[in-house]
Amino acid sequence: MNTHLSSASPLTGLEGIPAAETALSRVDGQAGRLILCGAHLKDFTAAHTFESAAATFWGEAQARPAESAEAVRAALGRAREEAFTRLAPFLPAFEGLSTSEALRLGLAAMKGSEKSAPHLAVTGAVPVILAAALRLQEGKAPLAPDAGSGHVADFLRMLTGETPAPAREEALTTYLVTVMDHGMNASTFTARVIASTQAGIDWAALGAYAALTGPLHGGAPEPVLNMLDAIGTPERAESWIAEALGKGGRLMGFGHRIYKVRDPRADVLKAALEKLKPSGEKLALARAVEKAALAALKARKPDRPLETNVEFYTAMLLDGLAMPRSAFTPLFAMGRIVGWTAHAMEQQRIGRLIRPASLYTGREPEEAA
Repeated sequence: MNTHLSSASPLTGLEGIPAAETALSRVDGQAGRLILCGAHLKDFTAAHTFESAAATFWGEAQARPAESAEAVRAALGRAREEAFTRLAPFLPAFEGLSTSEALRLGLAAMKGSEKSAPHLAVTGAVPVILAAALRLQEGKAPLAPDAGSGHVADFLRMLTGETPAPAREEALTTYLVTVMDHGMNASTFTARVIASTQAGIDWAALGAYAALTGPLHGGAPEPVLNMLDAIGTPERAESWIAEALGKGGRLMGFGHRIYKVRDPRADVLKAALEKLKPSGEKLALARAVEKAALAALKARKPDRPLETNVEFYTAMLLDGLAMPRSAFTPLFAMGRIVGWTAHAMEQQRIGRLIRPASLYTGREPEEAA
């Protein structure tokens, strides 16, 4: 008998169906909890630098003690230097490309690192490629990395040419660690599928990035700022939101497929934003929009919880750091690539090819008379 699936079948999106075993992260959408390597998100971000967080993920993925933060810092410094050297012949090809396209091309160019392990090579490459692409878009020459610097501080210096203020480094570090991993999302699943074929870790990361660039996965922070720009002032928040919802519009930065309560990442990033001390006007606007949006959504859809998600305060934080909107998705990748490579390493340690079954919904052949 042929089995037909309705459009609402969970199989169409693998809703709630486990696809792997992992020690890296757990998303509890009902309780609004995110656990990273055995720690609650808030505790994890408070305890780690970029390097120590990466060391923890990579150690967990390989079921062995984490390397020291100092060792990972030195290894990433060497990887950034190698990436800068390998990238030089490809820089002319960046002309006319978007920031996301430049990062995709640059990551492909990193294939076959001779000095760094694949997970270090691609993680070290992202800030080098991103800073170079953004500077070229401004008509400026790319800056070489400083291997002795921290990963986040060196990215900010390569981008601006100046030593970053500690508050800027801390804010960006909090963001990157917050988004390092988030369960079996589309890009992470992509990384694990590719890794399960025993393709390289670097190819798994590149495939994951391609999945991230889709608008249903990694493209929401920029529209959040577009929405805030359209609202303009706190006084207009209620009326603008009411009008938008009345026309069937979607409020960017609210609601999440997994979380049925507030996204825990939103609170961590909101705290980081307030420590960064953006302009009072922008923070007042964000608070007014969030308050008005949550009230309006609750009134219109009382049976469907729609809370603030990670994208809302991601947008505000990256804007507060004066990051170009075109860089938002690549910046997400700068943090998430740690998770992608860790999942790829964990999958290869398991050593099992991912080969799910499918339910056929087509026509059955006619039997011969």
